Amino acid sequence: MDLQGCMKPKVPHIAMLIVQLIYAGMALLSKTAIAQGMSPFIFVAYRQAFATIALAPFAVFLDRKNPVSLSYNILWKIFLGSFIGITLGLNLYCYAIKYTSATFAAATTNIIPALTFVMAVISRVESLSIRQSHGMAKVLGCVISVSGALVFAFVKGPHVQFIHSSTQIHSQTTSAAKFYSKSGELVKGPLLMLLANLVWSMWYIMQSRIVKQYPAKVRLTTLQCLFSCVQSSVWAMAMERDIASWRLKWDVNLVSVIYCGVIVTAITYWLQLWAVEKKGPVFIAVFTPLSLIITATISAILWKEKLYLGSVFGAILLIGGLYSFLWGQNREAEGEKIMKHPKMDRSALHIITD
Repeated sequence: MDLQGCMKPKVPHIAMLIVQLIYAGMALLSKTAIAQGMSPFIFVAYRQAFATIALAPFAVFLDRKNPVSLSYNILWKIFLGSFIGITLGLNLYCYAIKYTSATFAAATTNIIPALTFVMAVISRVESLSIRQSHGMAKVLGCVISVSGALVFAFVKGPHVQFIHSSTQIHSQTTSAAKFYSKSGELVKGPLLMLLANLVWSMWYIMQSRIVKQYPAKVRLTTLQCLFSCVQSSVWAMAMERDIASWRLKWDVNLVSVIYCGVIVTAITYWLQLWAVEKKGPVFIAVFTPLSLIITATISAILWKEKLYLGSVFGAILLIGGLYSFLWGQNREAEGEKIMKHPKMDRSALHIITD
């Protein structure tokens, strides 16, 4: 048996599993560093600095033959997009995770496709046909996803203990759990996290237009990280006046910013870009709920994070809504392919659109 031949078709699946593991690690490490007292604003500034350093060599090497010019107009658009999508989005995310759990942070990312679609329809970047099955599936998926996020955030119910552990947890991780129980911040954290996802959705719409004008993707990503590093540093200096808070030591804070800056920004970018070329964008999105499952499991083991029946039901709604939306998107793409084919099969088109 040819083992290499058997494994080759599964390589994209393994790559996406690695991506979701990396995203789960991002939520967990970000939560740990910020819960131990690191300023979320300084965290973002350092993260973007490491991301810029990691991407710069690739931008020089891979895009050196790309003749795309950088005008003042496109430079301003990149600067604005960096502020809205990266600086504002990441600062909201890191500030919100201080008052909520890593599991909730991982859960709410599942509504980004739905929010992006709604904003794309409003801005007329995408069209919507509710008379066809794929259009109805996308609308239904959006409604279910957002409903699931709200249920996950605000509905508690009975405690669900699916992992029992009697081992003593390290003081660094148990200190993170203290943030979950602050009653005054039960609404603050989830609302800020949902707002961060809304900002990221807005950024995706902006990205689709910027990439058309500046198709050097690696250079574009590097520029956005650089601008975001400058913007986040100014923001952090305005919010944190104590110089001592900027000091990095050989601890989990340093590991977290390097991980989020280098591993999350650089490695996942390439893995997802490669997977899109092999399998398409829908294939990537299908794996998104895995980061929620991984994060919830690790949080329950390490931090004894409590899961409630409302959270479980909300997660089911989130995942169900995501797959409903992806199913409609996939059916719509299939219909468009048939329409463009010179020898279009009308019977197949009827099956897809009805």
